Amino acid sequence: MDDTTPEFRRLMSERFRALAPQERVRMCAEMFETARLIVEASLPQGLDSDERRYRICRRFYGDLADRAFGRR
Repeated sequence: MDDTTPEFRRLMSERFRALAPQERVRMCAEMFETARLIVEASLPQGLDSDERRYRICRRFYGDLADRAFGRR
């Protein structure tokens, strides 16, 4: 779904290009952290730390998590 007008897309692109590289990195890191917190909140309570890490990794990286954690 693409409900953003070309004019607004251009405006946002210009704004992001105007940011310093370190500011862009900071914004991306903050967005990733927010996404991670949302994923963590969706997990069942009582998981041990290894299972919790696996499930977070699985949500973000799919089948690569199985390889990284030696599963399947």
